[in-house]
Amino acid sequence: MAGIYIHIPFCHSKCAYCDFFSTSGSNGRATFVESLSREWAMRRHELGDAPVRTIYLGGGTPSILSTDELNIIASLLPVSKLEEFTLEANPEDISIQRVKDMISIGINRISIGVQSLNDRELLAVGRRHTSQDAIEAIATIRKAGISNISADLIYGLPEQTADSWRESVQRLSECGITHLSAYALSYEPGTRLYSMLRAGKIKEASQELSEEMYNILCETMARQGFLHYEISNFAIPGMHSRHNSSYWDYTPYLGLGPGAHSFDGQVRRVNPSRLQSYNEAMMAGRIFYETEEETPVDRLNDIIITAMRTKEGLCMEKFRQAGGDFALTRLKRNANVFIKSGRIVCTDTSMYIPERYWLVSDAILRELLID
Repeated sequence: MAGIYIHIPFCHSKCAYCDFFSTSGSNGRATFVESLSREWAMRRHELGDAPVRTIYLGGGTPSILSTDELNIIASLLPVSKLEEFTLEANPEDISIQRVKDMISIGINRISIGVQSLNDRELLAVGRRHTSQDAIEAIATIRKAGISNISADLIYGLPEQTADSWRESVQRLSECGITHLSAYALSYEPGTRLYSMLRAGKIKEASQELSEEMYNILCETMARQGFLHYEISNFAIPGMHSRHNSSYWDYTPYLGLGPGAHSFDGQVRRVNPSRLQSYNEAMMAGRIFYETEEETPVDRLNDIIITAMRTKEGLCMEKFRQAGGDFALTRLKRNANVFIKSGRIVCTDTSMYIPERYWLVSDAILRELLID
């Protein structure tokens, strides 16, 4: 199987924390949609004969596109045998008719950017919706006929407390979503929040508070019946993100649009994050992507990093097939100290990090990497 990711680089406005490639406003959307059609025609062969089972429209804010624009994009793609067709949306773009239009196109999953259910926190990071807008948008999506709904939350926001975070997680888990992605706020250079942090206008959440919030998240979602299947992701049984899971199990995927990444099973490619240059290249019939150079060791380390983020962990036999007995022996040697301390569990078939150590998994993974 294979997946397709399409990066929609348009937003109503830029959120204070966001460092994903996007541009404010809607100018140039028609040209961009034409460029997408040309890129798909040039690169569809990269997926070979693998059947496409998932499509993900991310961004940016894909829900900013009109129904006609979404129709054009969907008409280009192999949508007849999809298991999952996801569109990222903001609450302010949701209406009954809008969701019905999405369903008519083939979209069967919506990922909605909530980020917080506290209005003061939303205002602090430049979100355009209120907490009530988010709750009503989820209800509207369900009423219109889509029950597979994912929501995003961020912890460590300015003005956020453990109690306000607990309330956001609890309320959101009770409003009918089937999936939750929750991420720690990262202050990225070039964002407004980063500038505010450097200027002393806001304070970064302490490590202690971040750990408390992560524990609140895990405990609350478990009580609500959600499975913690990846470090940042929770799902009702059977409702995990099939598309995102492909990133963690090395399934090939094709990324279209400026800023999109691709992986054909052997080679990683990335489109530079430049909309005008992307459009110019597509109109001229030129390939726009750059190839990421990876050594065999780099590929093995990619497998380790992606697999060990998940509940299932790393399949020992697949890793042996990819790197041979020598690589497997090196991995076990690197993991030995963590196995003895209980921070890694290693069986005959798999190696994984227990959930209680996921928050510090980056430090563990650095020591696992093969050199």
